[in-house]
Amino acid sequence: MRLPPAILGNTEEVLREVLRFTSPADVTLSRYFKDHPRFGGRERGVIAEAVYAVLRNKSFFTDYAGAGNMPSMRKLALLGLSETVGIDALGGLSEDETQFLTRIQEVDRKLLPPQMRANLPTWLYEKLVAQFGEAEALELAEVLNTPAPLDLRVNSIKANRDEVIAELAKAPIAAEPMPYAPLGLRVLKKPALQNLPLFKEGAIEVQDEGSQVLAQLLGARRGEMVVDFCAGAGGKTLALGATMRNTGRLYAFDVSEKRLSKLKPRLARSGLSNVHPVLIAHERDAKIKRLAGKIDRVLVDAPCSGLGTLRRNPDVKWRQRPEAIGEMQEKQAAILDGAARLVKNGGRLVYATCSLLNEENDFIVEQFLASHPDFELVPASAVLAEQKIPLEMDKYLKMLPHKHQTDGFFAAVLERKAKAKPASATSAAPADAAEGDAGEEA
Repeated sequence: MRLPPAILGNTEEVLREVLRFTSPADVTLSRYFKDHPRFGGRERGVIAEAVYAVLRNKSFFTDYAGAGNMPSMRKLALLGLSETVGIDALGGLSEDETQFLTRIQEVDRKLLPPQMRANLPTWLYEKLVAQFGEAEALELAEVLNTPAPLDLRVNSIKANRDEVIAELAKAPIAAEPMPYAPLGLRVLKKPALQNLPLFKEGAIEVQDEGSQVLAQLLGARRGEMVVDFCAGAGGKTLALGATMRNTGRLYAFDVSEKRLSKLKPRLARSGLSNVHPVLIAHERDAKIKRLAGKIDRVLVDAPCSGLGTLRRNPDVKWRQRPEAIGEMQEKQAAILDGAARLVKNGGRLVYATCSLLNEENDFIVEQFLASHPDFELVPASAVLAEQKIPLEMDKYLKMLPHKHQTDGFFAAVLERKAKAKPASATSAAPADAAEGDAGEEA
């Protein structure tokens, strides 16, 4: 079915705004669609996917859109749309435009120079090559330049995975269990979920499998005191609350009132009553100091470059600046230091990012351990085994799009060394037995 010719003009119009990179692409698209309410769901989907196709393939497209008499923004819009719906679906094309698109489709992209194949800015391409080697960096980039799948987390407070699969099938929506996240489902297409009873009743939440594994890594248990230190809109908070079986106390800290406000409707749907959103001014807020040394487990999903999420947010690679990485490192170290004060003796702290870069990951953890001798690293391999997650890792959790079909995630599990108690104060029950029972309940 052919698209109306006007779609090309609208795509060109919004693309011009997106490529100014003054705000995130999804924000610009939402604003544009709000200003143009006449578009139906199909038109909005086509325009948005065309914009994302341009962002993913910008290096290649820009090179081929630069020559000739046709305006370059129109060429980019044509390329984005043809990548999304194919040439035959585009109505009202001139002969020159059809020939141009046909010529581009015939290009063997495997023969392009490596950086153009990667569709990454030079600084990022060079960092990934230095870290992974050229062959793996290109493999990673190729997957980053594809759309992300739609992943769901089943809310165990309200349903189990088999029940949700059966209910989705009635829609009909095909979904299959994911290999690592025990409550995860991957939806095979991208249907609208907002009107499904499952969604409205809080039985499912949209959450990448890597993010679900990250929440699982914290190992939160029934009755514990837990803090999600950078909660944002609360995806991991909700996963933690369900893991705790709606018991204990789970604080959702964030410095952004706007982000926390997005948690409220999700929290209402979830059925959780153990979550307590708390707005903080900074990592040294007095609200944090009052809980110092009292918390069993703390998750720090730190602000970062976001380069692990390029399948969902391809504009990030063009908006992010190399010098921002150093600024991020300072913020990450300060937040990790502030969060560490909350952890009780024997408690755990998980530092995580959705970045691919060692500078924001391994480096920050090693720096922290060097200045905090009261903490030690717990190998991710051991924690994953505890949680019965079939992932082969070493010291750290490193989930990569080209290896695990998730967003890029890093996590390190840190434990505050337990101080020895006087013999008279020791409990009659062995500590490891108590831990085992709690682990089974969780």
